[in-house]
Amino acid sequence: MTTETRKPLQVMVDLNRCQGYAQCCFLAPEVFELHGQEALWYDPAPEPAQRDRVRAAAAACPVQAIRVASPHATSRRNGAGPDA
Repeated sequence: MTTETRKPLQVMVDLNRCQGYAQCCFLAPEVFELHGQEALWYDPAPEPAQRDRVRAAAAACPVQAIRVASPHATSRRNGAGPDA
């Protein structure tokens, strides 16, 4: 198992943008669940084993409401990160 697959995930869903298409629910049912017609419930810190499914769900979202990150990741964008 690589280091990448052991890192925890952080999932964020813009619930104002989400339109309830439920593509995420089909692709990662252990992480995303639709309640009623528009209420999306999700696990903000799914198991690393769900990584591929969560990334596929984020990519399949028609309105791009899902963001996936590693919680300890640093970005060099906008001056952030160790070399800033």
